[in-house]
Amino acid sequence: MKHIKFITFFLSIACLFIACKNTADNDREGTSPAPEQTPGTGDDSFAKGADISWVTEMEAAGHRFYNADGKQLECTALMKECGLDAVRLRVWVDPAEHGNWCNTPDVVAKARRAKDLGMDVMIDFHYSDWWADPAQQNKPAAWKDKTLPELKKAIGDHTVTVLQALKAAGVSPKWVQVGNEIRPGMLWDKNVALSGASYDVKECDLKNAPATASDKVVYPANWSNLADFITEGYNAVKSVFSDAIVIVHLDNGWDKELFNWFFDELKKHNGKWDMIGMSLYPYWTRMEKPDYTTDDIITDCMENIKALGAKYDCDVMIVETGMECGDDKGNLASASVLAEGKRQLERIVKESRENTGGRCKGVFYWEPECKPSQYRLGAFTADGRPTVIMDAFK
Repeated sequence: MKHIKFITFFLSIACLFIACKNTADNDREGTSPAPEQTPGTGDDSFAKGADISWVTEMEAAGHRFYNADGKQLECTALMKECGLDAVRLRVWVDPAEHGNWCNTPDVVAKARRAKDLGMDVMIDFHYSDWWADPAQQNKPAAWKDKTLPELKKAIGDHTVTVLQALKAAGVSPKWVQVGNEIRPGMLWDKNVALSGASYDVKECDLKNAPATASDKVVYPANWSNLADFITEGYNAVKSVFSDAIVIVHLDNGWDKELFNWFFDELKKHNGKWDMIGMSLYPYWTRMEKPDYTTDDIITDCMENIKALGAKYDCDVMIVETGMECGDDKGNLASASVLAEGKRQLERIVKESRENTGGRCKGVFYWEPECKPSQYRLGAFTADGRPTVIMDAFK
């Protein structure tokens, strides 16, 4: 009888132990298997962000920002309140002639704000002392007389220096762009042996070229150099932040031929990248192609994202977009224009997330906080309040 009682007692303890273990396991793992998430349909890997690199310059000029209730907020915090979870920040090599905005200390200060708010950070290297885009990819002044090996070293050193400064400040960028809108290449030089142009850049292609500008080639193409420049930047990023996603960024996200040509060449020349970045500006595209409707532009961009993701087995991100917010006189656009901007942005965000097979990993608005008089495609009023366009992120 004693043995039976002992066995009964032992079995009771064992059953209790098993039941407790199962309960603990369920507490850790959930009482039922977690449903699988379909990529791009609501998972938290999809970023909603904005490039707000102008913010410190605007603050220094006395500009302030307010939410819909009229409460004054720091701009980064306001972006988070508007539904964004990431910021993008450009960095220039030596912008001393331009107020030192977007130099390394300025970028670090802005990145710390985002980090302290729990937001992700994208760093956008222009590899120039000021703006770099399809019409201007000018070398920093201090790099102009360097030999090719010295130029490559300068790319790596600058990239590492900026990222080490961020690291020292406790900021780990999730994404890093190696170049900005580099359809025509970057670090142009008139000497073909030093040039990083992707095609022969003509005088008429340049920023603010006069009507009399000719078809004379100013910056000759050198794909070998361009691929090496990109790879130098890529390797430098990985040497500081091995998990950072390195982006190569072109404009005109709707242009399938452009992206296939560029990334075929980059691959052929052993260039490195993790993600393809694109700009998508229906407003500017329609200025050049008035018969190309906004919705067709967006449709073609989504198709391009899917095709690029499949062809190169990499993800894609819309790192710049913007909607019409100002009129020809620099005033806030009409309510109907703002509503149309919200519609367009809503479609871009929704389809990027749900209609690209998970390949598009986010949408970033370019400088939404600016005044209508400052930039036509912002998304705020002149007195620093978000317009209805920003509701598309909620």
